[in-house]
Amino acid sequence: MPSHTVGSTSVPLLEQTIGDNFDATASTYAERDALVDVASGRRWTYAEFSSAVLELARGLLAAGVQTGDRVGIWAPNCPEWTMVQYATAKIGAVLVNVNPAYRTHEVAYVINQAGISTMVVAESFKTSDYPAMVDEVRGDCASLERVVVIGQSSWDDLVAGATEVEPDRVAEVQATLSPTDPINIQYTSGTTGFPKGATLSHRNILNNGYFVGRGCAYTEQDRICIPVPFYHCFGMVMGNLAATTHGACMVIPAPGFDPELTLHAVDSERCTSLYGVPTMFIAMWSLPDFSTYDISSLRTGIMAGSPCPAEMMRKVLDAGVRDMTICYGMTETSPVSTQTTPDDPFDVKVGTVGSVGAHLEVKVIDPVTGETLPRGETGEFATKGYSVMLGYWNDQEKTDEVLIDGWMHTGDLAVMDEDGNLAITGRIKDMVIRGGENIYPREIEEFLYTHPDILDAQVIGVPDEKYGEELMAWLRMREGAEPLDAESLRAFCKGKLAHYKVPRYVSVVDEFPMTVTGKVRKVEMREHAIQQLGLGA
Repeated sequence: MPSHTVGSTSVPLLEQTIGDNFDATASTYAERDALVDVASGRRWTYAEFSSAVLELARGLLAAGVQTGDRVGIWAPNCPEWTMVQYATAKIGAVLVNVNPAYRTHEVAYVINQAGISTMVVAESFKTSDYPAMVDEVRGDCASLERVVVIGQSSWDDLVAGATEVEPDRVAEVQATLSPTDPINIQYTSGTTGFPKGATLSHRNILNNGYFVGRGCAYTEQDRICIPVPFYHCFGMVMGNLAATTHGACMVIPAPGFDPELTLHAVDSERCTSLYGVPTMFIAMWSLPDFSTYDISSLRTGIMAGSPCPAEMMRKVLDAGVRDMTICYGMTETSPVSTQTTPDDPFDVKVGTVGSVGAHLEVKVIDPVTGETLPRGETGEFATKGYSVMLGYWNDQEKTDEVLIDGWMHTGDLAVMDEDGNLAITGRIKDMVIRGGENIYPREIEEFLYTHPDILDAQVIGVPDEKYGEELMAWLRMREGAEPLDAESLRAFCKGKLAHYKVPRYVSVVDEFPMTVTGKVRKVEMREHAIQQLGLGA
């Protein structure tokens, strides 16, 4: 049987713009909570939030922002981020999400590559002084006309400008928009070269949010705790757009991820859904006072971004979050392609990323020949359907490398089982080839999680004269546990893993190098390891 499945089409796609869909939700659920910012204590009903979004949209029009103009947002999670998201969508301005961790070199690249004319920035976050950094590069950014700082007079002036535009003007502009128009550019964290701007339409992200929300069975009764970043699809699409397509409430626990504040938000706001990458769930469930938080309101949620250790999923289910789902996707596919269901057996919830989403197709192909492989064989994950991006902004060459006949070639290794569930076994470039054997680090990581003293494990390939590559395990130990060395790890693996899968090197660390979205940076780990071990690359 070929590794090729097609999603259900029984529920139709939303053929509308984000603005039209948002207006319908706001009118249907006017008195229900739309947005809660726990840190500041501010909250909005859908009627209030809709009014704030409309005012901001009028302010943007008054400032001269037009349909198709690029508006950058460079800020951690905050209510204004969400307002900018919906206000730009209503007037057809293309929102460019800028990673809060970027520095001057990167932000200048994005401003110029996307041709951003308006930048909305936070005052500061962690060590970043955003206005100062924009000022520093402004002379090199010809397209940049205005900078608006959230919480300062420039933001107040932008909103106050609404009075210069007739209230009906936004609706008039909104009526000219098409669901297939570009509305969002998200820069992928390229491990090689500069990041690429995945360009997404209303149709792309509105439907992805809607169907992911259906996967969590959202209704207007749900309250979604969103500690994942808005600048990433996880926060902005799976969080915000899943909420507003179902009349649910968006809860912002803090500007950046904090395990205590996230649990506090779940407890105090009676959240029914919680999002995170596995390391975030590990951080929350590992808190010494975890049991003092009342999380009994949680019903569902999404774990995504990297594979979920079975032990962690078991703890989440045991805590009463019975309908936790796993999603898999990438920025270029809006992002979600597959999702587990609450009814899936445990081994599917931890061993796979579920099955194909509605109105999508997925297949597993030979990365060299492009042929569809039989089920059970490992190959490259490819997907097709409404979710596939319009392309990389102003980069046809890079677009053509990954988009072939409508199929997005993800670079991820996957295997499809007889039921159509997919397991992601790694990145094509993460695969380690040791002495001619193809080794998938994920399999070894899963095994290492079974060691009682190991909190988290990552396995990488490092150069080796004899075998081409050799395995190295990076470990985070549980509190109070003795650090493991290579010899004791080998003893643990003996008889349980094939000899060539046993890591030769071990490094015990407090933290792994991570991207802002919580993905482990294996490229950086490999660079560190080569230096640490004195190996030639």
